[in-house]
Amino acid sequence: MMGSSLLGKRRLEATGRIDLTTIVLCVSFCLVLLIHQITLSSLTKKSSSPSSSSSTLPNSTTTQVIPSELNTVERKIAPQQRQPSEAALPVLQVISCDRTHKRYDICSLNGPTIMDPTNSIFHVLDPTSTTSSSTVSQKIRPYPRKWETNLMNSRIKELSLLATSSQLEDVHCDIHHRNPALVFSSGGYTGNPYHDFDDGFIPLFITLRTAYPSSEDQPILVISKCEDWRLDKYSELLKIFSPCPIINLDHETSTHCFPSATVGLISHGFMTIDPTLLPNSETLRDFRALLESAYAKTGLQTNPTISALSASTPTPRPRLLVVSRAGENVGRVMSNQAEVVLLAKEIGFDVTIFEPTKFTSVTETYRLLNSAHTVVGVHGAAMTNLLFLRPGSVFMQVVPIGTDWAAEVCYGKPAKEIGLDYMEYKIKVNESTLVDKYGKDSMVVKDPKSVSKKDWSIIKKIYFIEQNVRVNLVRFEKHLRKAYKKAKKFMDNMGYN
Repeated sequence: MMGSSLLGKRRLEATGRIDLTTIVLCVSFCLVLLIHQITLSSLTKKSSSPSSSSSTLPNSTTTQVIPSELNTVERKIAPQQRQPSEAALPVLQVISCDRTHKRYDICSLNGPTIMDPTNSIFHVLDPTSTTSSSTVSQKIRPYPRKWETNLMNSRIKELSLLATSSQLEDVHCDIHHRNPALVFSSGGYTGNPYHDFDDGFIPLFITLRTAYPSSEDQPILVISKCEDWRLDKYSELLKIFSPCPIINLDHETSTHCFPSATVGLISHGFMTIDPTLLPNSETLRDFRALLESAYAKTGLQTNPTISALSASTPTPRPRLLVVSRAGENVGRVMSNQAEVVLLAKEIGFDVTIFEPTKFTSVTETYRLLNSAHTVVGVHGAAMTNLLFLRPGSVFMQVVPIGTDWAAEVCYGKPAKEIGLDYMEYKIKVNESTLVDKYGKDSMVVKDPKSVSKKDWSIIKKIYFIEQNVRVNLVRFEKHLRKAYKKAKKFMDNMGYN
């Protein structure tokens, strides 16, 4: 009896403990739910608050971000993906301008665009606007040399970009286009071959590959400050860039309508292409291949001089092209060029002197350069024609004192990028005419780097205009003989072509 009573008491105590445990667990669970509900409510209010710093991106998934990752994620969000303010919205939707680069500005007109050539205005229709007046206004000088303020203000026409609320059916268009427009200026250093390529064709190549990477999106080129003779000179190349007829903005009076437009050209630097910045990773070699496609159709086999040379000579001599500089106030003239030519012939070269002008046929220039095995010349704009040389051919640049940096950036680096066998002949002090004018102890001669810290106009006057060269023939002969051996090897590889 006592055993049964004790057992019942123990069962009652156990039941009490279980009930107490259950009650505690239930209360705890309810508290957790209550706290969670309060937290969710707070977060919901914060995310919907106008003052919140975060925003939900379209088609995005919810991701928990810890504070240490916040800056990284913020940097990865493109500017156009972030929630813009109401005032900035039309700029992002209709006119987008990138002005963050030292060399260039570029703007995109993302909608039906009307070109008013008389007033140099491009109107883009803004479907978000509810007013009858223009809502967004931008101005741009579409030339990739932004840091040269005097040049930009004096030679590059400023274009106005306006967003308007007008409907397309309300706009009068004389000519409708299905292709977008690419608008730029060629009003910089007219006729200089270096600037034709560095400020024009290479940036044009980059911009087309960036903004229109698909061959289906071939834009119409709209060019400001472009003389007819330049269009004629580079007609073969311009057709490769775009088969559409070119619009000369300064000669146009009709209103043109495009589905969209890009205004400005992208530059990666002096005579260079950065493949990491392009969708398909093109290089300067790809640009050279484009030149080949434009001018190789003339065919070296049709050149009677080359054909006759190959037929009449069992072992043809390497063809050396001497790029000559001449004229008043030209600078960097090789005063003993005639002696250099005789020396080259004695070594075994077949020598041709090339002295181009701004009216020299590009097709003929291409044929001449593309058939050469070696090119020699003093640093200058005509050396830009290295782009027409075949990879593996020899390119020797004579570098006057004080021009080392320009020689490397403008021609040395590009030559190596397209696969040329690059050689450099840096003249000594006694090979420069600056010794005669300033004396051998002058800082101009002894320390050009100290002078290079001065204004560019001073540097240009001294080292690029006042200076001529007279190479030491004994020293120069060693370089020519080395170039001859390289040229012979190149000929062997090309089958004497």
